[in-house]
Amino acid sequence: MYDSKVMLYDSKFCNAPQGRSIYLMLFVVLSVACAIASAAEKSRLVVLTDIGGDPDDQMSMVRLMTYANHLDIEGLIATHVNGRVNPDRILQIVEAYGKVRDNLELHEPGYPTEEYLQKRISKGIPIDGMQGVGEGKNSPGSKLLIHAVDCDDTRPIWVTVWGGPNVLAQALWNVRATRSQDELAKFVAKLRVYAISDQDDSGPWIRKEFPDLFYIVTPGVNAGGGFHHATWIAIGGDKFHGRFGGADFSLVTNEWLDRNIRSKGPLGAVYPHWQFMMEGDSPSFLNLVNNGLSYPEHPNWGGWGGRYELYTPRMEKWFMEPETRPIWTNVQDEVLGNDGEWHTTNHATIWRWRSAYQNDFAARMDWTIKPYDKANHPPVPKLDHPAMITARPGERVNLSATGSTDPDGDALSYEWFCYEEAGTRAMSNARTGVKHDIIGFDQPKAWLKVKTSRVMPPGTGTMHIILAVTDHGTPRLTRYQRVIVTVIP
Repeated sequence: MYDSKVMLYDSKFCNAPQGRSIYLMLFVVLSVACAIASAAEKSRLVVLTDIGGDPDDQMSMVRLMTYANHLDIEGLIATHVNGRVNPDRILQIVEAYGKVRDNLELHEPGYPTEEYLQKRISKGIPIDGMQGVGEGKNSPGSKLLIHAVDCDDTRPIWVTVWGGPNVLAQALWNVRATRSQDELAKFVAKLRVYAISDQDDSGPWIRKEFPDLFYIVTPGVNAGGGFHHATWIAIGGDKFHGRFGGADFSLVTNEWLDRNIRSKGPLGAVYPHWQFMMEGDSPSFLNLVNNGLSYPEHPNWGGWGGRYELYTPRMEKWFMEPETRPIWTNVQDEVLGNDGEWHTTNHATIWRWRSAYQNDFAARMDWTIKPYDKANHPPVPKLDHPAMITARPGERVNLSATGSTDPDGDALSYEWFCYEEAGTRAMSNARTGVKHDIIGFDQPKAWLKVKTSRVMPPGTGTMHIILAVTDHGTPRLTRYQRVIVTVIP
């Protein structure tokens, strides 16, 4: 944290144009410092899943188990699908996880026991949407969620919604009906929601009735074509729902999954074949994985689960109703695709990381069956300087990560690049399409010159420089460091 005294200022200086800019930059630096500190904590997680319908929920649950040591999983709640709830499907996967948990622990510490996870399996009621919300509609799942939020833990709790969110809607309805406005506000402030589009009418109701709730979603239902436009679809949906180019589709086929996931032990055995696409729900928790790239409180900074910005989207025909307030929703990245072409799309905010997150999953499945010395483990990037740097236009910024290591002794490759869209200061070269000009971008040491610019904002703002360190093991694994350069007047 920081000393509040640094915020004291002389009003005459602050009201001058240069003073306002400097204090704005100071506020940015302090905000970034807080974000970096919070990103190091494990995220608390409650999953709402309509498991038992499309097999993609079971697929995502298997992947989640391999990252269970990165998260504090506090609830796995089966929600309505086809007139039923299916907590037994969650239990089946948790039991398979229990058979490999000790082997996973050989590779990275912190995996919860099977017994711990079993105690956190719960269910909603087998009623769809808002018909399942109101007086007498409490469920074991909604009670579990309320209890988790009420726990004496200052960390926010992430609710990832893989189906309809009426368990969350009921929890909010109950708290509003039984507590004061101040108590309700404190309850809502602890929640962070990432919903996989709208799969019933309770999602739009939640967003309208609780306007202060942190909510990530691409609004809309599949019946109106909403899934085609969703960011999350880029986890693997190039051909059926996604209908986009640029990504390497070979990494999400059933054939790839047969070789790298399903063939690997008891947990791989409960990973089904996809019907329409692979793991539509996984983006909801991938941004919570501590890989050095993601900062959960800042969806606009981007990560394996995509990138989102806060605004009120205009009404589209696939929305259930107009949005009434800002939400974290679709935004575009410009990325050079596997086809050699540039793609500017919200889908690219996820598929740009596809080889990294698929290789990482494959390696973790190796961990379920192999001894430590027969598997690959991620490298450890280490910056030789602070993750926050201030600079002025025209200045040189030196970048260095010579202290990076690999636990298996593998050789390392480096890539420094500017994630332009995540920052507030533009750097792109319109003539060449190059988004950064980093000298030695593929070396442990690199540098860039802060270019002057006449685009908004004029010369100031933040630049996000990403270091991706990839080892030469099998499969090749990548971890990141993010350097934020705040350009001041």
